[in-house]
Amino acid sequence: MSGASVAGPALAYWLCRHGYRPTVVEVAPALRGGGFAVDFRGAAHLTVLERMGILDEVRRHSTGGGSAMSFIDDQGRQLATLPPEFAGGDVEILRSDLSRILYHHSLTPAADGRPAPEYVFDDTLTSLTPTPDGVHATFARTQPRTFDLVIGADGLHSTVRRLAFGPEQDFVSHLGYYVAAWDLPESARDLAARSVGYSEPGRVATVGRTPRRSTEPGYTGEAFCVFASEEELTHDRRDLSAHKKAIARAYEGAGWRTPELIDTLWAADELYFDSLSRVDVPCWSTGRIALLGDAAYGATLGGMGTGSAIIGAYVLAGELAASPDDHSAAFTRYESRLRRYVTQCQEGGRGTGEFLAPTTQEAIDARNAALNDPAARTAMLQQGHALSTALTLDTPTPDRPTSHAPGTAIGTA
Repeated sequence: MSGASVAGPALAYWLCRHGYRPTVVEVAPALRGGGFAVDFRGAAHLTVLERMGILDEVRRHSTGGGSAMSFIDDQGRQLATLPPEFAGGDVEILRSDLSRILYHHSLTPAADGRPAPEYVFDDTLTSLTPTPDGVHATFARTQPRTFDLVIGADGLHSTVRRLAFGPEQDFVSHLGYYVAAWDLPESARDLAARSVGYSEPGRVATVGRTPRRSTEPGYTGEAFCVFASEEELTHDRRDLSAHKKAIARAYEGAGWRTPELIDTLWAADELYFDSLSRVDVPCWSTGRIALLGDAAYGATLGGMGTGSAIIGAYVLAGELAASPDDHSAAFTRYESRLRRYVTQCQEGGRGTGEFLAPTTQEAIDARNAALNDPAARTAMLQQGHALSTALTLDTPTPDRPTSHAPGTAIGTA
């Protein structure tokens, strides 16, 4: 399977529990750092984490939940408050911490004598060719291999999806916004003395305190920006310099202390930057290749994508274990069980950009008024709760060896 962030290691864990020997290929040279906090909310998310045996560890590394954020004017005066429940869910954790927990936990079935996943870093797929008994894969760095199945768990810009299903533009819809996040240097920590967001039509700049990475004590300041852009930016997604220039251009002339905030961007070693987009794939599988998480049903922000990926990994592995000799039936049941749920979650993320960075002053004023109205806040929270509880999980599939011969790899990047 491809991708060693969230969906890939989660699927590797469950596949190993069921007797498979998955190979996980990651384009980055090591586990990724950086990225903003992600959250889990609702019984289904928490149940899967509990069944994996990591819920307590996730809670130990929790950020403590989202903190209330004040929307302010250019003089720093409070206009409205975004309650912590809007962002933090039931448990919130830095994405880098979650990735590390999932990676290490995916290796635990080996302690019980089950197969251990193989991780291949610093490599990527270059082709996928179906064969009568598997999928022949070639790589940028390592030798070609043939696998029984291939699972694309490699995110919004999935290589597996591009190679097996078609070009990205056929499946990914730009929602008119971009999002960026980076850590602030010590010299700018006063910017994050409190969590605030400054809005102008089509752009918002926020700052706040988040816990440092789990290996470092204390807190750090973080910048989080969302801006409107009807046109998709054309540059290499791995070009850090181009990303920084695009963000700086988007905030030219902004008020409050936004120029100070943007100045911190140039020295940032790590930066999360991507479009707000939605992924819609008519069928999540083709032959022996299937998609998981953001590669199949992503929504960049506000669509509960992390929780959906965790649930998807659990369901997909369970269905493969239930039909070890009929992957087509397993793929069909996986999609049938999840499509309605994840589509509802995606719809929840459709308006995230417009909520955070309304494109007119009138819309900014209306958002602030809604946040200051207790009844409107309650209605928005209830809507989110309804989405997070829209799925009931079946009884877990019993762990059992599959009919695959030892050493069979399920998935690649």
